[in-house]
Amino acid sequence: MSSLVAAQLINGCAIGMLYAVMAFGLSIIKGLLNVPNFAHGALFAAGAYVCFGLSGLGLPFGVALACAFAVPALIGALLQRFGLEKLAKADYLLQVLFLFGVALALEQTLVVIWGTSGVSLTPPDALSGSFDLGFMRLPRYLVFVTVASAISIAVLWFLIERTRIGSQVRAGIEKSEMARCLGINVKGLLVLGFALGAGMAGLAGGIALPLLGANSSSGNDMMSIAFVVLVLGGLGSLYGSVVAGLLLGIVQSLSTLVAPTMSTLLLYVVMTLVLLVRPQGLFGER
Repeated sequence: MSSLVAAQLINGCAIGMLYAVMAFGLSIIKGLLNVPNFAHGALFAAGAYVCFGLSGLGLPFGVALACAFAVPALIGALLQRFGLEKLAKADYLLQVLFLFGVALALEQTLVVIWGTSGVSLTPPDALSGSFDLGFMRLPRYLVFVTVASAISIAVLWFLIERTRIGSQVRAGIEKSEMARCLGINVKGLLVLGFALGAGMAGLAGGIALPLLGANSSSGNDMMSIAFVVLVLGGLGSLYGSVVAGLLLGIVQSLSTLVAPTMSTLLLYVVMTLVLLVRPQGLFGER
């Protein structure tokens, strides 16, 4: 029994890190634009399909993953520059509806290109097989999912927290008018921020493809969970996204041992209980 629990803990950490990658990107966009990105799930699916398509053409898996980040990032930049920027002074609801419409358009575009049947991908040889831990065999790809997710989050965190451009992004979030007075290109930072957040969604889709597979609407469930992670960790808290993602991944994985049909429901129960005690989330300030 203990080995089974240990195996589920490891699975939970891998899934939790995927949730964290999704929520990390969502948190950046929410912090910059103060608008929930309802296209985040569609960008996740787009990243998965980009990874699938390029891998099918014979490109190395690492290159396919890089493109799974880059293509949604480009879409995100275009959405901000030619969509949300135009609606910046419009009603908040129009921005939400615009992103919702984009999500539907992206989903149908995937259907037109790849059809309605789902796709999956076999991990490359270097990531196939498993490690023998004595009490269990640990799939190499689960290790890769955890490490790749952690590295992507760490790189983006370093960019935001430890670089000049990151300090400008934070200034644009907190004091946009003052940042403009100091000569900072706030519009450009918003485009960059949306691109980074969208790219993280696509990267999560690419990483998840060999693990979960994908279809045109597979991002919907992942987006719902990403919003739960975002709220649970605290709106705008990058640290909270990581901790909440791991927490929910472990809760969901362990719950399959006793109540498999309730594993997803428990995520929402956990969020509700935490918010009853701490309405601002685990790491939120307000």
